[in-house]
Amino acid sequence: MIIFPAMDLRNGKCVRLYQGDFSTSSVVSDEPIATAKSFKLKGAEFFHMVDLDGALKGNVQNFNTVINIIKETKIPVQLGGGIRNIETIKRLIDNGVSRVILGTAALNNPEFVKLSIREYGDKIAVGIDARDGFVAAEGWLEISKVNYIDFGKQMESIGVKTIIYTDISRDGTLTGPNFEQTFKLNESVSCDIVASGGMKDLEDLRILRRENLYGAIVGKSIYSKTIDLEEAIKVGR
Repeated sequence: MIIFPAMDLRNGKCVRLYQGDFSTSSVVSDEPIATAKSFKLKGAEFFHMVDLDGALKGNVQNFNTVINIIKETKIPVQLGGGIRNIETIKRLIDNGVSRVILGTAALNNPEFVKLSIREYGDKIAVGIDARDGFVAAEGWLEISKVNYIDFGKQMESIGVKTIIYTDISRDGTLTGPNFEQTFKLNESVSCDIVASGGMKDLEDLRILRRENLYGAIVGKSIYSKTIDLEEAIKVGR
C-alpha cells in the first residue's frame, strides 16, 4: 500500500483545513520544498498535492511551487485542484506531474474524463470527495445529489484506474477514515482506491492495508505528529 504524504497548497504555503472548511486554514509550513525534501528523507515514494487556490478559482494557481518540488525531490506527484481542461493536464504532465486528479471536472463533465483518459491513460485519477455519501464539487463548497458509489462505477466504466476517496466530514479531524464507505467503494469497483481523510494513527493504516487498499493519504496526522511518516511507510510495505 502506497503511503502518500499530503501537501495542500494555499498562497504558496502548506496548509491544513478542518472538514474542508477554508475558514479553518492553518499554515503548517512556509517552505513546501523543504517539507517535501523532509518527506523524501523519510522514504516517501509518492506525494499527494492539492492546489486549494486552484480548487476555488477553477484553474491551477500554485503551478511553480508544484513543479519546483518535482525538480528538487525527483519524487512522483499526484496533483488535484482546479484542473478543468485538457490544456492544463498537458501542461502539468509535460512539466513532470505523474498523475492528475480530476474532481469537479469529472462530476460536471464525464466526457472530459473520457478525453483525458484517451490522451493520458493511467496518468488520470478521479477524486471522489463526499459528504453523507454524496459527491461534492467546487472546492467542496457544493454537494451534488450523486451517490459516491454510483459515481465510482460511472468512472470505472469510462476507464478510470485510480480513485482517491475522501469523506469530507473526516478530513483534518484525526478521528480515522470512514472505513465503511471506503471499503464499500473498494468492493464495488475494480479501480485502485486511495483512502483519504481523517488518518489518525498507524492502526488506521494497518486496517486499510489488510483490506488491500492501493494507497492511503496522510496529512494532518504527519504535521500533528500522531503518525510518523517513516513508520507509516513501513506499515504500507
